[in-house]
Amino acid sequence: MYRNYFTTAFRNLSKNPVFTFINLMGLSLGMAAFILIFQYISFEKSVNGFHTNLPNLYRVLMQNKSGEVWDGVAPGLMPIGKQELTEINEYCRIAEGSSLGNGVVTLGDSSSTEKSFREKNFAYADGNFFELFTFQINEGIASSLKQPNTVALSKATAKKYFGEKNAMGNVLTLNNQFGKTLYTVTLVYANMPQNSDFQYDLIFSIETLANKANLNGNEAWASLDGLRSQWMKAYLLVQPTANSNLLETKITEVKKKATPDGTEIIRLQPIAQQHLANSLNGNFPTTGSLGFIYLLSGISIFILAIAWFNYINLSTAGSLKRAKEVGIRKVTGASKQQLIWQFLGESLLMNLLALLIALALVNIVQSSYNYFIHKDLSFGVLEQNNFWLIGLVLIIIGSLASGGYTAFALSSFSPSQTLKGIYSKSSSGIWMRKTLVVFQFTTSIVLIASTLILQRQLHYVQNENLGMEIGQLFVINGAEVGKDETFKSRSTGFENELAQLGFIESFCRTGGVPVEGYNYATPGITKQNPLPGDEKLVYSILETDFRFLNTYSIKLAAGQEFTEELGNRPYGERDKIMVNDKAAKQLGFATSEEAVGQKVIMESKAYEVIGVVKDYHHLSLHQAIDPIIFFPRNSGGFYTLKLSTENIQAHVASLNKLFKKYFPGNPFEYSFLDDNYNQQYQTEQQYGTLFSIASCLAIFIACLGLFGLAIFTVEQRTKEIGIRKVLGASIYKITSLLSKDFLVLVTVAILIATPLAWYAMNKWLQDFAYRIEITWWIFGIAGAIAVLIALITVSSQAIKAALSNPVNCLRSE
Repeated sequence: MYRNYFTTAFRNLSKNPVFTFINLMGLSLGMAAFILIFQYISFEKSVNGFHTNLPNLYRVLMQNKSGEVWDGVAPGLMPIGKQELTEINEYCRIAEGSSLGNGVVTLGDSSSTEKSFREKNFAYADGNFFELFTFQINEGIASSLKQPNTVALSKATAKKYFGEKNAMGNVLTLNNQFGKTLYTVTLVYANMPQNSDFQYDLIFSIETLANKANLNGNEAWASLDGLRSQWMKAYLLVQPTANSNLLETKITEVKKKATPDGTEIIRLQPIAQQHLANSLNGNFPTTGSLGFIYLLSGISIFILAIAWFNYINLSTAGSLKRAKEVGIRKVTGASKQQLIWQFLGESLLMNLLALLIALALVNIVQSSYNYFIHKDLSFGVLEQNNFWLIGLVLIIIGSLASGGYTAFALSSFSPSQTLKGIYSKSSSGIWMRKTLVVFQFTTSIVLIASTLILQRQLHYVQNENLGMEIGQLFVINGAEVGKDETFKSRSTGFENELAQLGFIESFCRTGGVPVEGYNYATPGITKQNPLPGDEKLVYSILETDFRFLNTYSIKLAAGQEFTEELGNRPYGERDKIMVNDKAAKQLGFATSEEAVGQKVIMESKAYEVIGVVKDYHHLSLHQAIDPIIFFPRNSGGFYTLKLSTENIQAHVASLNKLFKKYFPGNPFEYSFLDDNYNQQYQTEQQYGTLFSIASCLAIFIACLGLFGLAIFTVEQRTKEIGIRKVLGASIYKITSLLSKDFLVLVTVAILIATPLAWYAMNKWLQDFAYRIEITWWIFGIAGAIAVLIALITVSSQAIKAALSNPVNCLRSE
């Protein structure tokens, strides 16, 4: 019997090749999009989920009175906490190299220049790192990092430095702000998986920094027993029976005893929630976006639903063609259950074929998709968290629902009704089809409007006046290797030769560059006679030389800029600063002019404000402009050069040669500032592309259904069209007659989609401190696009019908 159902299903599908093709294409594209997006969702949900200790691992966070939360912790707090609280089994502190200005690693001892690389993905960590976190160890033992001057390498990094040779026991030299330190390789681990928030190529023993001689004069803030500077990340392995909320309170009490003047409280975030928050209302920092995951989930389901609604629409609209079949089958004794199984079998067969085609499509576009999202995904990623089962269940439920509705609808009438084709003309069937068309186009219009708003915001942030010129700026990372007694003279020689190069318009040295960040941030800076609470306000600190403002084309609001003499003074003799407008206001000065000449207190020392810099966007437009304090220093770690725009490659080659001349053993690493700035919005660019693809796919699938419905409409009104033509109706009138019903549905979709899209994108724009205004014409364009596409789709069939010979129309049965 079941074999007969599928045989009949094959025959019916082959009888209607156009509608079979439309359904297959729509379902296949919808399922392929669903699978690809579900791969990404499955990957994001799997991040950090592989750690054996996951249920008992927490990240330590700090929260101030205003509710701001960050992951920087004073390194001395964790040892005290473990000593006093039995709920804490272990702690692991991590200081990431990116927050310490990166570092240059050379092969061998300090005299070797065979291989040197500026490493960004490295960290200092406690010796139990590989005991708390689950990463595969290829060589060595997990506890080896408990010894000072030891380093663990990823497999790829070991190969980079040592080739096919055994890395174990060899020496690497790290050159960074802690000076020059030798480390012995005692552990090699497998490359950290892509679904890990930790992505370290080298892990240096933090015990090395316990020796104050290895801090290179940075004891004031970098001491491992320090309780003030919050420059490390910290993780806790707690007892399985521990109450995290109670433990937060206890650690906060420990902190208050250690630093009575501190006002922050301790918060504990489960590692399982570090990548994606526990809810959209979570205020803890995360490395991923739960909101984006929900958005992707909705888009994937909506696109798939549009494809299923096409199937329902086309199947029910075509019921007239099968009315006699249903009637005859009922008259000859077929039960309602048998008819349901027959039509359900056709639906399942259609969905099965579509799924097979979708799997083939995913396999074809997988590499391109991976390139776009910068991740190495495959069908295998769906096995994580059993997401393949969730996806399969959703597809099966949707297939049964779409097929089930059609099956019950076609089998629910009496033989006399089905033989007369009454079902296809019933108000319930018509309203159902209209509702589904409105849903399809509502979804499509929301995606189109969202894409337009996203692209406008992206254009805005990339073209907004930053308060500086970044177009010709070329940034060179300064040297770390070879900081001996000759380093200052070599730096001077390098700068002198830079000044002689004709293609360099100007250059400067700074401790930080836009996008990359500042030297550091700190509270405790006030004007004389401050107001209560002023000492808790935070300022970003940036060290610059006397050429900074000119090179970056940043304007002064009042006062004067630094002189060369100020930047050459020893650290203890520097008593002049500049501030930006935001800092002047935060310090309590009414105007920029008023701030000039005033004294600012920092660490009990008075500094005179000699200039106020106009606000500029040092970081992305995601965040408000920071209050910045500028300190004079002519030996910062970054060189910024304003280059002429001709023969860039030749200029870079010349600079490489010059850099290697004065700083041998250091890698020549550079970047263009405008590229760095635009890379901040890489996520938004991906969103834009994804929304564009999703919008095109959604409206294409919706139009496939509309195209099919238009064909059915024309077929049902063939004689009416013929009569109208005989009576003198023009092509325009016939086309308008057949198109207007569909255009009314699209208009209704526009009215529904507009507030939905406005609400969703207004929420998204809240992530930007500087953003566009959502204007009405965006929704007008989105609606016009939908109307135009729908009109073209329907009119193609309407015009074809209007041009047909009325004699043939009237002969039609």
